Amino acid sequence: MHENSCSLSVLQVQIVVAAHKRYTMPGDEIYLPLHVGSEGKIGADGKPLDLGYKKDNTGENISELNGSFCELTGLYWAWKNLDADYIGLTHYRRLFEMDGRPLTYKQIKPYLGKIKLFTPRKRRYVIETLKSHYSHTHYMAHLETAKAVLVEKYPEYKGAYEKAICRTWGYMFNMMIMEQALLDEYCQWLFDILFETFKRIDCSRYSDFEKRYMGRISEILFNAWLEQQLRTGRLKKEETMELKCSMEENWGVKIPAFFKAKFFGKKYERSF
Repeated sequence: MHENSCSLSVLQVQIVVAAHKRYTMPGDEIYLPLHVGSEGKIGADGKPLDLGYKKDNTGENISELNGSFCELTGLYWAWKNLDADYIGLTHYRRLFEMDGRPLTYKQIKPYLGKIKLFTPRKRRYVIETLKSHYSHTHYMAHLETAKAVLVEKYPEYKGAYEKAICRTWGYMFNMMIMEQALLDEYCQWLFDILFETFKRIDCSRYSDFEKRYMGRISEILFNAWLEQQLRTGRLKKEETMELKCSMEENWGVKIPAFFKAKFFGKKYERSF
């Protein structure tokens, strides 16, 4: 870790772009394409699949858990293997942007040392809270298990958790850019909860889509964690900044699925 990094004239930023297939990647030096879930993947030639990206099964990693942890295997890899003043996570189809294009170092540089945490803009559900939306679209037992673990291990977070899940908006997608020290605190807290939660849920009969619940739980936990940081003064509101997030989304499919889940109990069966 860089000593007193915020006083440096040139602060380093490294943003992992989680991907499981080849895609057009942003060209700025701050981005590091990462093949998540690379452990055990075999290409058409019978050899380990090589996308031309760094793999998340190198160094200290949890690549083999990608089926349940999704992009979090990329976050874990970044936490354990990168050394930069700011470390972030995005997706190949979802990138932070500014002025209508993927975020560059030149654009983020004026905020470094002032902003400690960059998030996507709030995702607003309007007629759903985070709790009710999760209950309608996925399986509430997963969230209840995670809450039980959180209260056991970090009881001081209970109030922040309850406040976060009762909101009709949230910071989603497990996307963020943080000062390294803050990321270290967050990841120690997050993975401590997730690994214990993972032990308590039997997913042996789940479909591949259902098995991705750990990545969904973490979205909720991030909001609880952030609420607690703001409550305790570990972070000040002016030290956080929302960034626009470019996404490829099929609203013609997603919106009907949203209403079917809320009003007819039809849970999500695939990503959109």
